[in-house]
Amino acid sequence: MIFSRRFFVLGGASLSLLGHPVWNARAATQKKKNLVIIMLRGGMDGLTAVPVNDRLLNSLRPNILVKNTMKLDGHFSLHPRLQTFASLWKAGQATVVHGTNIPYTKRSHFEGQNQMETGATTPYTEYTGWLGRGIDAAELNGLAISLQMPLLLRGKITADNYFPTTLRIPSTDVFKKVASSFVEGDPVYEAMMAINSRPREMLTVKWREREPLILAKTAAEQLRSEEGPRIAVFDLDGFDTHSAQGGTDGEHGEKLSQYDNIVKVLKDNLGEAFDNTLVITLTEFGRKVEENGGYGTEHGYGTAILIAGGLVKKSQVYTDWPGLSKKALFEGQDLNSTIDARAVYCSAMSACFDVDFHYMRKQAFWNAKLPDLTEKLFKL
Repeated sequence: MIFSRRFFVLGGASLSLLGHPVWNARAATQKKKNLVIIMLRGGMDGLTAVPVNDRLLNSLRPNILVKNTMKLDGHFSLHPRLQTFASLWKAGQATVVHGTNIPYTKRSHFEGQNQMETGATTPYTEYTGWLGRGIDAAELNGLAISLQMPLLLRGKITADNYFPTTLRIPSTDVFKKVASSFVEGDPVYEAMMAINSRPREMLTVKWREREPLILAKTAAEQLRSEEGPRIAVFDLDGFDTHSAQGGTDGEHGEKLSQYDNIVKVLKDNLGEAFDNTLVITLTEFGRKVEENGGYGTEHGYGTAILIAGGLVKKSQVYTDWPGLSKKALFEGQDLNSTIDARAVYCSAMSACFDVDFHYMRKQAFWNAKLPDLTEKLFKL
């Protein structure tokens, strides 16, 4: 069963798949490329995922220092739970962008998560997501089967939404009767007819099917097909580790392991399609450099973006490293952000959607002053 042309959402916002490969006449002549976004809600600690070799970090985190790390270069290493990412690094298929974040400098999950999905510089001022606007730039409509459309995917182009309130799906006659209330060609008419044409089992999701690794396998099976979708969005929470964060072990390590296992399942099941795939993380903020009294960390600012897949240009830690001295820290307590994360996401969409970066920047990020990182980070 291939979920083509439209996108669907499984398990709330646990997984979304989107987009038939042939979006328009231009796209019909281009090779299918996949973009996978993994949202790490709670504030992923970039200094735990990718620690820097700095004695200041050792002194500020005596109880949650990550040990037995895997060396990336002369300055940075990798958390030992990120084994798949490490193997991709060795294969030239993994990149870290460090000292980065969205332009949000406060410490509210609600505000930060709103901005990480909208791409706005002020919370609650936009009603579409940067990925949705990027999809608009590539001229794609979509259908969501979810309680509500994920904000990240909302665009100006109408994306129809349907959610069955019970496990009993209406009969085809009911769909036809509802559709008959609208004129053929109307978005609601088209949505109802599209839903009606789907296999009935697509319209319900059992709780056991919401396990992240099962969803990852489902995503890979769909993404690898030339006739299948080309965008997947995962939504993982639990990165808000105010206590028991740990270093090598602990809550943050467990969540990084979950991310890493998703990447492994994607790679193992995508097959050759992994060579034409980008897997990129998104989080609302980083965490303070100094540990707190509960062996955890508080909300911070700068963090790291983890990128994997065959469309990565090369394995590198791309950074304008701000340092960890007191004067270099944001508000004297957080890793600073010297790279606007939106530049990374705009470049990723440009590379995967085969859309000019400057046009993508104008459509998805209001022509903000974002540098073009496409050629530095991704294969074209």
